[in-house]
Amino acid sequence: MCGIIGFVNFNQQPANERIARAMNDAITHRGPDDEGYYFKNQTALGMRRRSIIGLTGGHQPISNKDGTIWVVLNGEIYNFRELCEGLLARGHTLRTNSDTETIV
Repeated sequence: MCGIIGFVNFNQQPANERIARAMNDAITHRGPDDEGYYFKNQTALGMRRRSIIGLTGGHQPISNKDGTIWVVLNGEIYNFRELCEGLLARGHTLRTNSDTETIV
């Protein structure tokens, strides 16, 4: 099972990258295959990944095309191939083979 960390500073202080990285380091055992971060303003997201689907190309956090939506997922979307087909048919471009991308 993967691990996810994150926080929002409601006091308007920028997200402390050092704290987020320390949190993520504390859960290394949850995901030895990859790690990723997203920082913007008061928000920090991080993840540790144990690859199940999309052994390559499934780096997270992952965003939509214009970077306005970001997501981390600890789970599996069983019908993601069908969802990808529907998204492609509607003109979306997918950058990965990861089920997580179907969310954004």
